[in-house]
Amino acid sequence: MRYRLTIEYDGAPFCGWQSQTNGVAVQDVLTAAVEKFCGEPVTIFAAGRTDAGVHARGQVAHIDLHAVHEGDKLRDALNHHLKPHPVAVLAAMRVRDDFDARFSAIKRHYHYRLISRRAPPVLDRPHVWWVPRPLDLVAMQAAAKPLLGKHDFTTFRSSHCQAKSPVKTLDVLDVIADEIGFIVTASARSFLHHQVRSLVGALKWVGEGKWTPDEVIAALAACNRAACAPVAPAAGLTLMKVDYPPEILAAP
Repeated sequence: MRYRLTIEYDGAPFCGWQSQTNGVAVQDVLTAAVEKFCGEPVTIFAAGRTDAGVHARGQVAHIDLHAVHEGDKLRDALNHHLKPHPVAVLAAMRVRDDFDARFSAIKRHYHYRLISRRAPPVLDRPHVWWVPRPLDLVAMQAAAKPLLGKHDFTTFRSSHCQAKSPVKTLDVLDVIADEIGFIVTASARSFLHHQVRSLVGALKWVGEGKWTPDEVIAALAACNRAACAPVAPAAGLTLMKVDYPPEILAAP
């Protein structure tokens, strides 16, 4: 039986979503929780492999289990076995056998938070990028607009990115102000490795006056990683939700 899990986690103590040899991953603790509950080995597949320190409010994964479980009971059992790790299963439900958390996804939504003030953050410190100076919201918004649409994002792509093509279509890239700083929202079907953090780094430079919006356009056109501004730290990035076609989420 295939189940879809919606997962929230604080990425600070993890080496990322994917299991690695150099630390504990979100995938590791979730796999252990499933196996403790059901007593069978499982492989968990996620919509996105978030990096070390990146958080999630709406990560999606799927697992295959032999037994039939009610969604609420599966959710509660997994949360019991996930203690004391900062990971929670928000929802669990049966889905069709052809549902795939990664390949069935049609859009992924990220938020990146910046605190722009002289005093350092205390309560929000693990989940924001602290910028101890004012940022120009209008300039950042102007720089974000030309990045929308289909482009070669080589400049904003990690040198370790394994995607076959650097061409992606960015559906949303916006900067909004909140009570303590700024939120950069980004949405696309898929992203390159470090793409969102690289874009945020460029927008931050614009906000500080180190770059103009035209220089962001020039960096994009360069198709050269060396033309990128410094990459924003992982702490401010959160995977908010993943969208799927309604028909793939229909009851099996």
